[in-house]
Amino acid sequence: MLRSLVLLVALSAAMPAPPLVIGAFSTMTAGGSVSGWEPLRLGDAPSSTYSLVRDGNAVVVRGQATRSASGLVRRIRVDLAQHPTLAWRWKVDGVLPRGNVARRDGDDYPARIYVTFDYPTSRLSFGDRVKYRALQALGYRNIPTRALNYIWANRADETRIVRNPFTDWVQMVPVESGPANVGRWRTARRDVAADYRAAFGEAPPAITGIAIMTDADNTRGTVTAYYGDITME
Repeated sequence: MLRSLVLLVALSAAMPAPPLVIGAFSTMTAGGSVSGWEPLRLGDAPSSTYSLVRDGNAVVVRGQATRSASGLVRRIRVDLAQHPTLAWRWKVDGVLPRGNVARRDGDDYPARIYVTFDYPTSRLSFGDRVKYRALQALGYRNIPTRALNYIWANRADETRIVRNPFTDWVQMVPVESGPANVGRWRTARRDVAADYRAAFGEAPPAITGIAIMTDADNTRGTVTAYYGDITME
């Protein structure tokens, strides 16, 4: 009996945790609200629009940006030791011709998955702590001091992890690049812990939020994207 109990405990410990559902958009109602998600504003740019629509047999989120930048965020804490892999589906109607991952005036993407981490401000350099306090004084809240942006890059040659042109607190991770797969649903899976180490050179803290974002404020363009269900596995 004791041996069986020990074996059962060992097997339970070895089993992976069940998937953590971040965005169950397919269970929602087209035309309804995106339950459990809240607006994410970045600066003073006009807001992009997000709606639940039916695409084929599934309900998904459609993001539309016209010279705008905002997202939808799910505030959730995720232990990467339990759920290291981020999985999702997405589709874009086009890329932004003026988009460029290396330039501030090109820092727009038809689709991105924005992941923020619990990185304490006490670990920032003195200069970065001053910058953080200045941003707070200007009214910015929930400032990510470490974040990964999984992006649908605009150009086919944008394939490497690079710092965001505005801040090295955010690193850009191209998952799709260029127009080759425009109009097609694509499935992505990323080892977030490995990507964090590659981007920041250290072990990752816990995730504090996951957002979807379609933006075109810097390029002054127009773009549409679709987001399917999102899970951590």
